[in-house]
Amino acid sequence: MGSVAVKTAKEIDLMKESGRIVAEVLSLVGTRIAPGVQTRELDTIAEEYIVSQGGVPAFKGYGHDPSNLFPGTLCISIDDEVVHGIPDGRRLEEGQVVSVDVGVKKNGYFGDGARTFPVGRISADKLRLLKVTEESLYKGIEQARAGSHLHDVSAAVQTYVEAAGFSVVRDLVGHGIGRNLHEDPPVPNYGTMGTGLVLKEGMALAIEPMVNAGTYKVRMEKDGWTVKTSDGKPSAHFEHTIIIRTGNAEILTGQRSTL
Repeated sequence: MGSVAVKTAKEIDLMKESGRIVAEVLSLVGTRIAPGVQTRELDTIAEEYIVSQGGVPAFKGYGHDPSNLFPGTLCISIDDEVVHGIPDGRRLEEGQVVSVDVGVKKNGYFGDGARTFPVGRISADKLRLLKVTEESLYKGIEQARAGSHLHDVSAAVQTYVEAAGFSVVRDLVGHGIGRNLHEDPPVPNYGTMGTGLVLKEGMALAIEPMVNAGTYKVRMEKDGWTVKTSDGKPSAHFEHTIIIRTGNAEILTGQRSTL
């Protein structure tokens, strides 16, 4: 792991603008999620809004393999898809859960956020999965303050999730963020209190619990992007970009949902 950048007040102000757009995209897309809607329709809505705000979709064209760059503005992952689902002609169906992840670049700085939404009426088990996942995000954020250890965040997420009978994905983690979409440090959703990097005022993190109803194990689809649960059970994903402060962390990407 390289050195972890501490952002200046000016940099944080620029990140706040990207974070605002992320939050507004998630709210806007959330109002359009309903049975029968194609995932690519949601993607188009998001891209048009980002561009209208002077931003650039951070995920579009992202990737390490030039022959398989991510084609969408949003990652849209349905039911047993954990993350990185590709928007396409699929139509949402009543009873599904759909995770929407969006990154925005504006003025050279990034924001990143995600929420999982119910499609129409969902089962009590799925609703509980969503609530626990979102609550675990805030349990992690509560530990994210100057002087604490990075894995205090990780342990808080893991403890809350596992106490509810769910599992945290091990193969995917949160990350630092700023001038790049993914920076040091990696932010796992499992770990031991009192270990890891000591957090400093001005560090920027994207904390993102990915929580499975069944096993934590996942597998990659043939498209090279979509990650699914290995047992076919549903998954949920919530994410905020935050700034470390001496007291409570500053959240740049919106408020809690109204699940």
